[in-house]
Amino acid sequence: MLKKGSAKKVTIFINEDTQHHMTALHDSIMTFLMHKGVSGATATRAYSGFGSHQMLHTPKIEVLAQHLPIRIEFVETPEKVDEVLPTLYEMVSDGLIEVQDTTVVKLARKPAKPEPKMPHERRQGSARLLRVFLGEADRWHEAPLYEAIVRKLLMMDIAGATVYRGILGYGAKGHQHKATFFHPTRDLPVMVSAIDTAEKISAAAEAIEEMLEDGLIVISDAEIVRLVRSSQSTEAADATRISS
Repeated sequence: MLKKGSAKKVTIFINEDTQHHMTALHDSIMTFLMHKGVSGATATRAYSGFGSHQMLHTPKIEVLAQHLPIRIEFVETPEKVDEVLPTLYEMVSDGLIEVQDTTVVKLARKPAKPEPKMPHERRQGSARLLRVFLGEADRWHEAPLYEAIVRKLLMMDIAGATVYRGILGYGAKGHQHKATFFHPTRDLPVMVSAIDTAEKISAAAEAIEEMLEDGLIVISDAEIVRLVRSSQSTEAADATRISS
């Protein structure tokens, strides 16, 4: 089993169209490595290349595109490499096998079994909902206004914000905004939504009002229900920002 420390890196260079028992050689090699318990392997298709035959394989020429090089790499323990190398030597009748000493400095694996889910903790309380209606073409200092608003909300430590892009709409001026065949992204309606405490939403609305030239700001009372997975390592900073 591969672990941190000394290891061997094996690189195999073959042609894409090389066959092995009526199957593509690179597929046969990958299947063999998987069945032998190799920790992992990657096969990549090169853009162009040449080998000992001194023939340049390139996708620019159709007849040569069929012979593009394939590179297969894997890293394993010296013992596992010694186990699989003889078979690889027999399989690769036209190509190159390279073995290098290497060092595994980190080996991260997901746990075999998912961690047990902790029960939910239900938190409920009053809050304020902020919605900002504007056009997709609106700008703020050469950047999209909706992006600038989200950055402003982030700087003000608002709990979260979401941008919604509409497909059809009109505003106070009565102009209809929609996507058409000739103008697929023509000033479509955008809404930015955020929720937090009344004090923080009020301050955010004032800041956004200075940025907004033509749009609408709506503030509504809201009742939030938040489900949080309880954990023994939960810190006080993880608590909800919305208090009842």
